[in-house]
Amino acid sequence: MSIDSSIRPAVVLFAALTFVTGVAYPLVVTGIGKTVFSKPAEGSLIEKDGKVIGSRLIGQLSSDPKHFWGRPSATSPQANNASASSGSNLGPLNPALVDAVKGRVDALKAADKEAGIANDTPVPIDLVTASASGLDPHLSPEAASYQAARVAKTSGVPLDRIHALIAAHTEAPQLGFLGMPRVNVLELNVALDAEALPNKKP
Repeated sequence: MSIDSSIRPAVVLFAALTFVTGVAYPLVVTGIGKTVFSKPAEGSLIEKDGKVIGSRLIGQLSSDPKHFWGRPSATSPQANNASASSGSNLGPLNPALVDAVKGRVDALKAADKEAGIANDTPVPIDLVTASASGLDPHLSPEAASYQAARVAKTSGVPLDRIHALIAAHTEAPQLGFLGMPRVNVLELNVALDAEALPNKKP
């Protein structure tokens, strides 16, 4: 057997596998994704007034007292950096974590005080600790409800409507048993803005 005759099948096989795995397969999977799961395939983007304001899959940093604050993020060089998903990797006894949590609690208390709210409810843990991914777009319903009085006072939306919005945007565990009930903060804030619009002064 000549060298040419032994190399030719290998080259043909290499080219065929390159085409199947590098071109055909990605195109088929992308096509199925865009057809069957169009929103997730496009990044689950959320639009407001015709502009993309974020994704329902990635958290956003906010300190506006008129909005719900999302979960803290430990990604770098900025919070909720989707290209650098990571947690803080700080142990529960690490002084840096203790200081970070204390600072976040103080910020929440200060926002309540500035709004004239006396909130003695214990701060839910997910409001002051980052998730492992650093990108979590959700809060527990308890963490959203903790902020309800402040948001109602500063946005002008009645407190009962705030609680109704939280309930309407609370997602059940997947398949009824995977995970915990959760609230997508960006979607909740978009609904809040729509609710607050009639209350805005011209």
